[in-house]
Amino acid sequence: MADIIDYKIIGDDMQLVEIELDPGEGVRAEAGAMMYIEDGIEMQTNTGGGFFKGLKRMIVGESFFVTNFINSSSGKKHVAFGAPYPGKVIPIDLIKFGGEFICQKDSYLCSAAGIDIEIAFTKKIGAGLFGGEGFILERLVGDGLAFVHAGGMIIEKNLLPGESLRVDTGCVVGFSNTVDYDIQFVGGFKNALFGGEGLFLTRLTGPGIVYLQSLPFSRLADRIYSAARFKNQGETKGIDGIGGNLLGGLFGGDSKW
Repeated sequence: MADIIDYKIIGDDMQLVEIELDPGEGVRAEAGAMMYIEDGIEMQTNTGGGFFKGLKRMIVGESFFVTNFINSSSGKKHVAFGAPYPGKVIPIDLIKFGGEFICQKDSYLCSAAGIDIEIAFTKKIGAGLFGGEGFILERLVGDGLAFVHAGGMIIEKNLLPGESLRVDTGCVVGFSNTVDYDIQFVGGFKNALFGGEGLFLTRLTGPGIVYLQSLPFSRLADRIYSAARFKNQGETKGIDGIGGNLLGGLFGGDSKW
């Protein structure tokens, strides 16, 4: 039975979630997600279920440890968790999702104590070989609140039975456990080579709710890297040109020094 927690989402484009804990209540989060805690809240860092659970998370790129924040005082206390990059925080009531929700491994932010966090590998070989960011997912199991983070804007789609949606893999935040997840070839020689969307798309088939993000972190990181590389190349050329002219003037054959 998960703790029943109250919360408040603060901010617009760079949101955080502030959680109010009654005496004895707790919340858990990946290491490094906490923004602030009030006096009376104790931090308890552990593997979240034993050595092998921690090792499994570490192998797939997550932190080996999770941190529990327990209100050990006699009054209400608050703890806040900040989003890692610009975007929105989505509250997920697991009861409304049948006690289970699937999300991208980088989107999980925090959850009420009592929510089990499991690593979920995609079952289909196509998704495993070509899914990229979608190959390794997290399964949130329990009957309380969990919070996931989406980059940019949130798009919620309610898929009907048999209804499908093809999505860029990085744009998937999470979905109901009733949604079928698979990978599909983008199709067409020109599309594959020059479309700029990669060779494969994620295919989500209902019924169930799907959350998408307009700015996946991988896309943001690629743009920043490209811009930084272009700028550095321009600066290097500029410096070389200026330096060459100065050295040529100082040490050239026409110099009077």
